[in-house]
Amino acid sequence: MVSFLPSTTGVLLSAGAGTRLGRGPKALLPFRGRTLVEVLADVMLDGGCREVVVVLGAGAADVLGRTDLARHTVVENPEWAGGMGSSFQAGLNRARPEDDVLVALVDQPGLTAETVARLLRAHRPGRVTAAAYADASGKLRRGHPLLLDATLRAAAAESAKGDAGARLFLQAHPELIDLVDCTLPPGSGQSGGEDLDTPDQLHLLG
Repeated sequence: MVSFLPSTTGVLLSAGAGTRLGRGPKALLPFRGRTLVEVLADVMLDGGCREVVVVLGAGAADVLGRTDLARHTVVENPEWAGGMGSSFQAGLNRARPEDDVLVALVDQPGLTAETVARLLRAHRPGRVTAAAYADASGKLRRGHPLLLDATLRAAAAESAKGDAGARLFLQAHPELIDLVDCTLPPGSGQSGGEDLDTPDQLHLLG
């Protein structure tokens, strides 16, 4: 495991019902012989986060009963149906107060420990460090994970509402954002930036 200073808490947002996908909570999708939430939480640890806060919502009791998340801190968000904003707040509030926070989404199976480590290495104090992925034209587009400096956490959490996690904060402060190219080389599979939202994207699970 790689470690970095200052310390970073990972927050894995895993509260959605997966309605568009139609297979129940995405956290429980089978992936690499386990479940998506188990694999991605461990990826965040392996990449250098000192701990991971997993935010559950839809079907939380079922998810807990069918997974082993003992290595991680689990938070249940009873307000999950109102959108990602409340899960984002719950995760940030549970993270250690002095830590930077790396926020990832459970519906991005392409996340790797290398991506996590790259973001932690690139982060500068007082800044937001965001993974970016090249589109077909080669232009970088901001995605997840997103690394928030400890000094920015409170403002980012306060701005979250509805289905907006950090988005409103980032729109208001574009000057704070550093993009880090996390596109994987050709032939290595998915770039890591795709969201798994609809049945035609199930190939992302390999």
